[in-house]
Amino acid sequence: MIRAFDTISLPLLRWFDPEDAHRLAIQGLKLFPPARSRADSPMLAVRAFGLNFPNPVGMAAGFDKNAEVPDELLRLGFGFVEIGTVTPRPQSGNPRPRMFRLSEDEGVINRLGFNNDGADMVLRRLAARASRGGIVGVNIGANKDSPDRTADYVRLIELFAPVASYFTVNVSSPNTPGLRNLQQAAQLDDLLARVIDARERVRRNAGESPVLLKIAPDLSLAELDDVVHVARSRKVDGMIVSNTTLSRPPSLKSLRAREQGGLSGRPLFRLSTRMVAETYVRAEGAFPLIGVGGIDSGGAALMKIRAGASLIQVYSSLVFKGLGLIEEIKTDLLSVLRRTGRESLDEIVGADAATITAEDWPA
Repeated sequence: MIRAFDTISLPLLRWFDPEDAHRLAIQGLKLFPPARSRADSPMLAVRAFGLNFPNPVGMAAGFDKNAEVPDELLRLGFGFVEIGTVTPRPQSGNPRPRMFRLSEDEGVINRLGFNNDGADMVLRRLAARASRGGIVGVNIGANKDSPDRTADYVRLIELFAPVASYFTVNVSSPNTPGLRNLQQAAQLDDLLARVIDARERVRRNAGESPVLLKIAPDLSLAELDDVVHVARSRKVDGMIVSNTTLSRPPSLKSLRAREQGGLSGRPLFRLSTRMVAETYVRAEGAFPLIGVGGIDSGGAALMKIRAGASLIQVYSSLVFKGLGLIEEIKTDLLSVLRRTGRESLDEIVGADAATITAEDWPA
């Protein structure tokens, strides 16, 4: 059924501007909620950050920015959904056009700028579905014009702790001027200290709220050393590697490749996978990783896991591969486990990390 839907919908959506197509996809999920996918094999289950994931495939932040369809996405077979990025106040983002398909490269460039409905509206939606279960993380960010960006993150922790399965502290979007400066050691240490303190303050009433840090793929290895050191010292629960990249691989063919913004999709795969491996060897098992960037097949998902990711997320690849990709990835991962006689994905997490970090840097 999903494959038949993809056959019809993918060519149709490509007639529309990418942002309009995205809006149509959200509306389609609202109007025609999908049937619940079949139960996952227990072999695909993953425990990370104190949470039990039915499978390792998540919807990355950016698709359901405003928590409009998290349950519909879970019914499609995702093991978890990350909504957002949410900012304290509503934000319109950057001027349109601000999203571009690189069809020849199976990539996407966006410069959206944290456009979202704001914390109050998103909180109401999440509170209304809180009893339905499923893992729904909240990706949080600062308003562009905020006089104290760290205070924005703290406020969002306090607001969303009762309804968030986990938090992602997004300091790596390239589309909010100056935001990536929060990845610098001193600023990051202060930010995480205040975020973790906020999480501890609300724990008694809100319960456990794992805090993850999402980083850019464009960090130097020296900068990554600092980021991982701060993350470990502040005892974050995990990291997400990675956000979009400002770099442009020379292999890009699309005429849109020089648009400003963050690049995602297949062209990001090699760089983001290298950064997963580099982060994994630095973390030394202190916390699990979520691998994001260019995963468009079961083989790509397996490579990300063997690089060091306990969980993975997809988004841009769905633009080109369709919703059938979710089951394809899970089927392929399960096949690998059965073929190799392994009982869970935990047994292969990071198996190739050392090898990957010894390779030449991706172009």
